[in-house]
Amino acid sequence: MTTSNYATERETTEGRVFTVTGGDWDSVVSGTDPINDERIVVNMGPQHPSTHGVLRLILELEGETVREARSVIGYLHTGIEKNLEYRNWVQGSTFVTRMDYLSPLFNETAYALAVEKLLGITDDVTERATTIRVLMMELNRISSHLVWLATTGMELGAISIMLYGFREREYILDIFETITGLRMNHAYVRPGGVAQDVPDDAIVKIREFLKMMPKKLKEYEDLLSGQPIWVERTKNVAVLDVTGCVALGVTGPVLRSAGLAWDLRKTMPYCGYETYEFDVPTHPDGDVWGRYQVRLAEIRESLKLVEQALDRLAKPGPVMVADRKIAWPAQLAIGVDGMGNSLEHVAKIMGQSMESLIHHFKLVTEGFRVPPGQVYVGIESPRGELGVHAVSDGGTRPYRVHYREPSFVNLQALPAMAEGGLIADVIAGGASLDPVMGGCDR
Repeated sequence: MTTSNYATERETTEGRVFTVTGGDWDSVVSGTDPINDERIVVNMGPQHPSTHGVLRLILELEGETVREARSVIGYLHTGIEKNLEYRNWVQGSTFVTRMDYLSPLFNETAYALAVEKLLGITDDVTERATTIRVLMMELNRISSHLVWLATTGMELGAISIMLYGFREREYILDIFETITGLRMNHAYVRPGGVAQDVPDDAIVKIREFLKMMPKKLKEYEDLLSGQPIWVERTKNVAVLDVTGCVALGVTGPVLRSAGLAWDLRKTMPYCGYETYEFDVPTHPDGDVWGRYQVRLAEIRESLKLVEQALDRLAKPGPVMVADRKIAWPAQLAIGVDGMGNSLEHVAKIMGQSMESLIHHFKLVTEGFRVPPGQVYVGIESPRGELGVHAVSDGGTRPYRVHYREPSFVNLQALPAMAEGGLIADVIAGGASLDPVMGGCDR
């Protein structure tokens, strides 16, 4: 007869209780896993430093393993798309530049290309204006990737690279300020061309940057690529293969790091990119390490594009379409107080014909009319396909402008990358998407 290892159960206010009397405690508790039975839900954000903006992640954890991840967006909503409906077509440039604040010149260029397509003047934009757009976008791509490298390094514990990345970005922002008057939010790319030509001192600064930057890239790689902690935190972390990328609509460096050489500058060229010599870097692994390698390679390709664009600027020419009914009067002179127009410029306007003065007044206050219709224009931003769907009802203001924003689309991939991995890898994976919440929430 077998002796029971258990005393008889007793009912208590807490329910039925068993008392183990034998020496088989290990075999009894092996049937239950208190961690598995009790998951915890935590908030990462919406102020967490790893989220590149105000993003909230709701994580369901089993120990340190992420079982479910959900993204909550909207904390940075600005209503820019709606505001565009209450401004004329040119004023829209000052709004869209503020969406993805790390790549403002891409927002402006995509918008300008869409308006020009509606106007039917795509082929009328001057060669010099198009070249300047390419120059500015590629400099902007480098500055955006530098911010990604700096912030991702900081999040994974590489503090030095954060300082170096922002240091080199400052040089590019100085160039932007020399050309446009502003470090960010430029409203420089306008429908019909650009606001003003590139000054000679900016050309000198860009040439200096082209000499300096390749050495800095080598320093970054010496600092990170052979560093065992960086390798451990990035290799085989947050893997998303090409099938997952395509299924989720992921584009940009994340897609190319999974092996697919899809770059709109090559596959659906715009701004004359088909006439430039550059490569589309890819990586086979689809992990954080691959995205790091692709972005560094893209900086090198952008440097090649900037140099080619600079060489083309040696030939002078206009930077705005010839049609004065569309060309924004950008050749302005600032008054002695630094505000408003100079007296000489006002006298020049007033000294023209009455018809010219009236037209100038109407163009500035009311804006030009755009024929009714709708278009879609996509360009390759630092984060992927940035698309503009613009609709006109024939008036002086947009009926609707909607952006296909890569940060918004790419964020869908975060649960696929995070679930089943460690909570520490959520930071690396989320950062490797390079989301900018100003563009996501717009």
